[in-house]
Amino acid sequence: MTFPFTGPWTSEHDGPLPDAADVLVIGGGIIGVMTTYFLALRGVRVVLCEKGRIAGEQSSRNWGWVRQQGRDPAELPIMIEALSLWRRLQRAIGEDIGLRQEGVLYLANAAKDLEGFEAWLPHAREHGLDTRMLSRGEVAAMLRHAADWKGGLWTASDARAEPWVAVPALARAAARAGAVIREHCAVRGIDVASGRVAGVVTEAGRIRADRVVLAGGAWSSLLARVHGVDLPQLSVRATVAATVPLPQVFAGNAADGHFAFRRRLDGGYSIAPGGAHEFWTGPDALRHFGLYLPQLRRDRRSTRFRALAPKGYPDAWGTPRHWDADRESPFERCRVLDPPPNMRFLDDVRSRFGETFPSLGRPGIAAAWAGMIDVMPDTVPVVDHVATLPGLTIATGMSGHGFGIGPGFGRVVADLVEGRAPGHDLSRFRLSRFTDGSKIDLGPSL
Repeated sequence: MTFPFTGPWTSEHDGPLPDAADVLVIGGGIIGVMTTYFLALRGVRVVLCEKGRIAGEQSSRNWGWVRQQGRDPAELPIMIEALSLWRRLQRAIGEDIGLRQEGVLYLANAAKDLEGFEAWLPHAREHGLDTRMLSRGEVAAMLRHAADWKGGLWTASDARAEPWVAVPALARAAARAGAVIREHCAVRGIDVASGRVAGVVTEAGRIRADRVVLAGGAWSSLLARVHGVDLPQLSVRATVAATVPLPQVFAGNAADGHFAFRRRLDGGYSIAPGGAHEFWTGPDALRHFGLYLPQLRRDRRSTRFRALAPKGYPDAWGTPRHWDADRESPFERCRVLDPPPNMRFLDDVRSRFGETFPSLGRPGIAAAWAGMIDVMPDTVPVVDHVATLPGLTIATGMSGHGFGIGPGFGRVVADLVEGRAPGHDLSRFRLSRFTDGSKIDLGPSL
């Protein structure tokens, strides 16, 4: 298996599509895969269509953190459930997905960082987490021969996994449970009859289904808008690299204000700019500018603006906003969103890593990649039924937090689709919060 997933490739899931299903899931990232998995376990006739390949985009390109620490308070109960599900899944699917509970450590460069960590602690205590503040000395003992941080925030029960291994393995488990999964099969549009969902039109033909889940990541807004659903989702580029194998200096996941790193199963580290990301402007960015102002003000130092989204990207100027379902769609023209990494960012991260761990020095790079993170104005997702189009459920905009919480939201969305009580308060994730006059309530920037 080569990574990052680009193409050409041989589809792992290429069987025939049925004429009808109970539920049709759009998108083969962690949210779509886990929703499909839980529906299949219940005997629901579920079909998942992915325009490219399973986990081809951000679900394989993320840091691989499975963290409770620093979560939005509304996400935290779902994330606690997700961590428990990760442990069960590791045992159930019979494949090593790299799940290791080695903890998450946030490192303070300055006193204000410690204040931010302290402010999050009440949420941890409310839910009984093992999160605690670390002194300068405790951090120094945990990361020997490293830079001198002011202190830290530590959750020992947090975990990591290998995303490009885990998500395809979970998709195989869903298929074994009875789901039909089809890669290289774009959904061009949703069939609507009498004002509600009646199925979908794929590039391989129509499938009847009265329930559809839109979990298309960075592409969700584009498809939603065709059907009159205003979803103010944008995407940002995030760059990551894998180092060559190195002696272990820390077994878990760690980040300060400048860079992040986590141990990998291959003996190296995944390294990335701590909070830096890049944002390309396009028509949707201009249309939703007002909604994103609070986030832009808060993250102005970590956001780099680029003039024009590349050709074929969801918010590129030349990307069609309307098309006929019987013709090629934008989803077929860009099977896998594969942005080039920002090597200048990585050059800086390598230098910081070497300065932080002088015994290791500036690390060699085995691979570098980037992904487009689907973001929302308040940095928390939309997980909700669409009131204006009965039968459609949206689960997108995970804002860089989706991999770890994926099993939890997958279970929640499966319940929503079946009309069951999800077991969590989902009001924070309602679609209407962007149109009902609610103030933009930013999630944590930890």
